[in-house]
Amino acid sequence: MNLAEHYHKLYTESIAKILAGNYEIDHLIDSDTDQRFGITLIIRPNAATNSKIQQFLTEAKAIEPDQYYYQNPDIHITLMSIISCYEGFDLKDIEVEDYIQLIQQILSRHKRFKIQFKGLTASPSCILIQGFLTDTLNEIRDDLRAGFKNSDLQQSIDKRYAIQTAHATVIRFRSELKHKDSFLSLIEKYRDFDFGTFEVKQIELVYNDWYQRERFVKKLQVFELGS
Repeated sequence: MNLAEHYHKLYTESIAKILAGNYEIDHLIDSDTDQRFGITLIIRPNAATNSKIQQFLTEAKAIEPDQYYYQNPDIHITLMSIISCYEGFDLKDIEVEDYIQLIQQILSRHKRFKIQFKGLTASPSCILIQGFLTDTLNEIRDDLRAGFKNSDLQQSIDKRYAIQTAHATVIRFRSELKHKDSFLSLIEKYRDFDFGTFEVKQIELVYNDWYQRERFVKKLQVFELGS
């Protein structure tokens, strides 16, 4: 997959929809009754990268204060959704240690790698930071697919779609855009902004809600990658 082309296509199609008023408002984001949970392998950007992301989000918040903005502890890249969030999933339904052992076995074969966060793209429901990855990330994903396919563990890898990008969602639409033109001008301003390159030294396995909100996330294991 050519990531730059993929992100560009997503951007142009989604911005056109947002301009036309065909964007999607998330009505569950403030709900206390949302019971969609799962387990996910995630990557967290470093502090310097997060600082630049918050610089952009502060500007966006000044224009559209009612949208949902990700705080630093919630910003992440999904390496692999092991069990996609669904209503009623509970950790008691699985043997967590079996997952940790399998993932550790797979990740022990891989070394650290870098991800560059450069520019923005969009979907009809959110704004995303574009992540550009090395071959290592997709090799890890392929190894995880093979490892789980050959196991008896409950999983839903690639059930929704086969993940190939390294983006991070940073804004979700939770109400009507009141200053749409100014907001989209800001998005365009940051279209190619370099948010930073960081080395991925560790990967987290977490129990999480749909939005990876810190108050719901439970860290199950941190895996260190070889240097």
